[in-house]
Amino acid sequence: MTRELRDAPQFYLTAPSPCPYLPGREERKVFTHLIGRRAALLNDTLTQSGFRRSQTIAYRPACEECRACVSVRVKVDEFQASKGFRRILEANRDLVGTVVRTEPIAEQYVLFRSYLDARHGDGGMADMTMLDYSMMVEDSHVESRLVEYRAPASDPQSHGEGPLIGVCLTDLLTDGLSMVYSFYAPQDGTRSLGTYMILDHIARAKSLGLPHVYLGYWVDGSKKMAYKARFLPQERLGMDGWQRAE
Repeated sequence: MTRELRDAPQFYLTAPSPCPYLPGREERKVFTHLIGRRAALLNDTLTQSGFRRSQTIAYRPACEECRACVSVRVKVDEFQASKGFRRILEANRDLVGTVVRTEPIAEQYVLFRSYLDARHGDGGMADMTMLDYSMMVEDSHVESRLVEYRAPASDPQSHGEGPLIGVCLTDLLTDGLSMVYSFYAPQDGTRSLGTYMILDHIARAKSLGLPHVYLGYWVDGSKKMAYKARFLPQERLGMDGWQRAE
């Protein structure tokens, strides 16, 4: 057996389960492991082919009768913030975004827990413990980072860090940034933090000379995923490859 065949990833298919996006439907996923010295290269290739990463697993939907889940990526160089997006950028001008190592801390988990309880209390991640969160952040063989977003310190003279109000786990790819998972303070509705973090990642990708920001799956008909269609121009992965959407 050649070395190439030995190193080729093995793919597996999950059993059907209820679809988290469209009521009354079932989902199946195809997945493989991202481990070892070729994990980063494989993660690049699979992300560009419509897969998403969760710890050391890369997966994509493989539903027999449904193609609603569509991978989307923002065209960084051509993106121009709309008037609404500019208002959100202005509202968050005081935030400090810092890239930190993928080392989970209690402050992050407290924010993560409050986000889940407020937004996804009945979801598949609702019971995640601090250990589960630590594994989500640390269990990776690819180049990842955490981007922390902090509000100004209550006492400007203290020169200390302000409260943590947003976090994004991000993969660094050869052609872009992949926003693996983000969470934020649910009570900060006036800031539109989820939208702001995407806008900030677009700016970060541009500063790094990377052409794309991968947002995961857009699902036509799902209110949870509708926001992703707002970041234009973008490309959506279909049967004929990546297709531009204005």
